[in-house]
Amino acid sequence: MVAAMDTEKNIVFGMYSGLALLLDVHHPAQSNGRALIVVPGSGWTSKQTYDAAPLTALRSSVRFFVPKFLDAGYTLFVVNHRNGPRFHYPAAVEDVQRAVRFVRYSASAYGVNPDRIGAVGYSSGAHLAALLGVLDGTGNADDPDPVNQVSARVECVVAAATPADLTKYRSAEWALFMGQLVAPAGASQDPIALKAYRAASPVTHVTSSSAPMLLLHGDADAMVPFAMAETMREAMEKAGAEVKLIRLPGGSHDFAGETHGRPDWPDFFAEAVGWMDGHLRDKSF
Repeated sequence: MVAAMDTEKNIVFGMYSGLALLLDVHHPAQSNGRALIVVPGSGWTSKQTYDAAPLTALRSSVRFFVPKFLDAGYTLFVVNHRNGPRFHYPAAVEDVQRAVRFVRYSASAYGVNPDRIGAVGYSSGAHLAALLGVLDGTGNADDPDPVNQVSARVECVVAAATPADLTKYRSAEWALFMGQLVAPAGASQDPIALKAYRAASPVTHVTSSSAPMLLLHGDADAMVPFAMAETMREAMEKAGAEVKLIRLPGGSHDFAGETHGRPDWPDFFAEAVGWMDGHLRDKSF
């Protein structure tokens, strides 16, 4: 287990119309100089009350990955972001991109290499992490805020239970996130809404330069069908981007908490750490 872990809470990484965007920094006992943006799952929705728990409280299944990466020396930046029903796409995407830019711009202050940043996400957080790996993310050189001048692209992604194609599966959470309804299967589609759903889907943006992506998915997931992972893998392979899919037989949406008594499963925690180690290694840092 991790020894002498230090956590900095409620770091402001941006402001939106006076609303502070916050993240927590989890420092390992001994840093390897690499950073991970951690995006918890939330169904893209949050309570609209003063007692609402922040995403950084790590109540989603992404929490099971945190000690594994800390033990391996990664500095973790656990991100809060705007959510529905008040905020809609692309607010959450913009927020996680801003988090990457903040970490890259502030890398020296946190003892990490700005060229060695990965992303880890679970469920809706995996959707956002995957987008960080496939969107261009180029900074705006003319922006007066120097943070916005740097890239929002990550170098590697681990995505668990990932909604990869929002046009293929309907849910109330997705509608709240998008702020637009898509007609049921078989009905006439609103072309404007469908265009927005495509734009919000990681699978739409895959290219040969997409960040290497490790996909983890339980094949008994009743919330995000396993076919989503297969769709993402196929798109990455077709584009010539590096990808690996680990299928967990009988795993539900919360498979990360189901490892006890599953000796038939691969050690996907070790696989996740190994994936980051292999793609974020920098011998010169």
